[in-house]
Amino acid sequence: MSPANATRVEVAKTLKLYVNGAFPRSESGRTVPVLDAKKRLVAHASHASRKDLRDAVEAANAAQPKWAAATAYNRGQVLYRLAEMLEARRAEFASLIVSIEGRTKGEAAKEVDRAIDRCVCFAGWTDKIAAVLGGKQPVAGPYFVFTMPEPMGTVAVMVPDERPLLATVSLLLPVIAAGNSAIVVAPVAGKPAANAPLAIAFAEAVATSDVPAGIINILTGARAELAPWIASHRDLAGVAGARLPAADAKALELGAAENLKRVHLFHDAPPFDDDAFWHSPFAIQPFVDLKTVWHPSALQ
Repeated sequence: MSPANATRVEVAKTLKLYVNGAFPRSESGRTVPVLDAKKRLVAHASHASRKDLRDAVEAANAAQPKWAAATAYNRGQVLYRLAEMLEARRAEFASLIVSIEGRTKGEAAKEVDRAIDRCVCFAGWTDKIAAVLGGKQPVAGPYFVFTMPEPMGTVAVMVPDERPLLATVSLLLPVIAAGNSAIVVAPVAGKPAANAPLAIAFAEAVATSDVPAGIINILTGARAELAPWIASHRDLAGVAGARLPAADAKALELGAAENLKRVHLFHDAPPFDDDAFWHSPFAIQPFVDLKTVWHPSALQ
């Protein structure tokens, strides 16, 4: 037994990945220490590898067709349930933002509230996307012509270094609201290692919601290491990101040129607390394909 006056050593949490509804360790065995705003060790974050990315892509591609086939109303219910799970963990997220990022309690509370509200917003957009982005097209001929948005497939979501919780929600929700699956990459190299606790806390909220396994996968890793593999991976349909370092953005755009993957990095987007922009259904538009159907009309 330890002496009664001995100082207790706290157990630092190991933050695992979130893939296919489970929390595996990185196959690489690598971890990165995570320090809080006062430079104290608070956790060890898994350092995802190329193999982890491949596993996540396989899980996302397997799950996506069923998610796309679900009714828009059902997807809205699932996203609303995710908002409920975030609301239930509101104090935990606010505490992490204060501890890890060193921001005030008021600032942290506002960010968490905005992230929850954004979840509710996109839960409401799921069954309205077709009306906003699609519609009947006028043509010179006896035809009804309809344009309808359809999901692309699996999209990699690249989270920037700033505002990790709000950034993750803002970039992820437009992707999955349209019926796509997603692989979220939260950086852990250097100072952005602080993103990992919020990313995995978000994963824990996802795991206790109704989001099907494989639709949201979360990797914590070095963005510069994973970006070339994401850009060249032929089973990824697209990449979403915003406010990324210039070198990472360039690696994604140049690497995707070979396979014509759609890369949308919102280069001119305002900060993530701009509700007018980030609540808009046009944040969804880059992650759908617009399909046109011609149908003969009886009108001559």
